[in-house]
Amino acid sequence: MLPRPVSTKRRHGSPYNFKFLLSRSRATNLLVCILLGALFVSFVTNVHLYFSSNADEGLARFKALASLLKPRKDLRNLIVVPGHAIWTGTDPDLRKNQDQWAFQSFQANQNAGRLELFFQHISAGARYALADPHSLLVFSGGQTQRESSTTEGESYLRLALKANLLQSDIFSRATSEDFALDSFQNLIFSIARFHEFTGHYPERILVVGYQMKRARFMDLHRAAIHWPENRFDYIGMDLPGDNSQAQKGEEQNGYLPYVDDLYGCHGFLADKRKQRNYALRYPSYYLSSPELRPLLTWCPQVHTELFKGTLPWLEA
Repeated sequence: MLPRPVSTKRRHGSPYNFKFLLSRSRATNLLVCILLGALFVSFVTNVHLYFSSNADEGLARFKALASLLKPRKDLRNLIVVPGHAIWTGTDPDLRKNQDQWAFQSFQANQNAGRLELFFQHISAGARYALADPHSLLVFSGGQTQRESSTTEGESYLRLALKANLLQSDIFSRATSEDFALDSFQNLIFSIARFHEFTGHYPERILVVGYQMKRARFMDLHRAAIHWPENRFDYIGMDLPGDNSQAQKGEEQNGYLPYVDDLYGCHGFLADKRKQRNYALRYPSYYLSSPELRPLLTWCPQVHTELFKGTLPWLEA
């Protein structure tokens, strides 16, 4: 049956007659509009609840959406090897040649001993990973060189693979962290990368790097993230001989700036991060490790103010 015709004309001086809205066709249209509106409100509400739920549920949903492989829950300890340059070669036997590396401008004219020291850091990290079957080995460092399309972390991992350092099951327990732009980020981003890889946070941390940077990591970076001292170790390796100039440079350009700016987010240290981020990379950890987002974005006006929020490794 066709709907009855309607009219909005005045009849006998009376106000407009709005009974046409209740006619069968208009009522159907009105009902459809109401249902669509309800569906839209429901959709928006569910999206909001989906992304504003607690961090664990949010991470679980992220993993499901991203179709990630099952995390390595058997791994408990983190071994970090911070990068200092990018290996651009393909033959590990040529690793002592300067043209096989991309450096920061202040690192120009590196001798073979310095280049071999990078390899010693990589080798030591592999040895400690072999000795601890419950460890994840993370080579950390971002795309800090304009001349390279890869990262420090990826190049260290590639060199380790080419040099056959990742034998046995270490191959499945080694990865790269590809966003860090300085030593503080080497530490905190490697923790976040461990979380991506395993689904939980490490119980212990071992860092393998320059001996002259021991105090920077142990006294400043570790304390800045409230990591327990009894669960943090550092293996330092420097060039043999007189390192007084290198130690002086570390004190002036590394240790003391972090004393005055614990999180490296102001002035001199912040500028260094910007200058090194040639590829404009943005870390994934704000999404994959939402529990760390408050710490990752912590930049107090008082440069030495410690982070005051909660952290997974401090929970009972």
